[in-house]
Amino acid sequence: MNANRSLAAAAAAAALVLAACGGNGDTGTADTSPGTTTSPSVPAGEHNQADVTFAQGMIPHHRQAIAMANMAETRASSSDVRTLAAKIKKAQNPEIHTMSAWLRAWGEKVPQGMDGMDGMDHGDASSMPGMMKNEQMDDMRGASGKAFDTMFLTMMIEHHEGAVVMAETEKKQGAYGPAKDLADDIITAQTAEITQMRKMLGTS
Repeated sequence: MNANRSLAAAAAAAALVLAACGGNGDTGTADTSPGTTTSPSVPAGEHNQADVTFAQGMIPHHRQAIAMANMAETRASSSDVRTLAAKIKKAQNPEIHTMSAWLRAWGEKVPQGMDGMDGMDHGDASSMPGMMKNEQMDDMRGASGKAFDTMFLTMMIEHHEGAVVMAETEKKQGAYGPAKDLADDIITAQTAEITQMRKMLGTS
């Protein structure tokens, strides 16, 4: 009798252990759902230095494009230029926020200001592909009307071409999927805008 009771107790205990293991498995699945993690879109260990360099470089690059677009609101004579400038701002502002969130999640510095260097090993901001020098930005601030339109389009083409180069590097060297996807989006959108701006210059 005692032996039978012992066997029954052991079987019951084993059943409880199996049930508990099954429960833990279910809980583990729930714990990995996006709703229970603080940064579901930035998993640790899935990025490399190329991803960091891309984000830290593209943030000030985008900021300068937005600064140029802001000038167009009051200085451009062409409604097409003003519309394009608004489109650039609408696209690039959210991308800055996205890349900043990645850098914070990775424990990396988020660039501040338009040059965005802050002691980071990128060299002079104007050395990045397509970045305008301070003198060029000053020239834009001093221009208006048709002269501004031509200057804006010419410089923004160069600026976009630089962004495409940076994005192509990220696609080749990066490891973080969302960053590579963003790079692909930048290439697609800005290449199309380059074509549009070249047509606008040809008819101006």
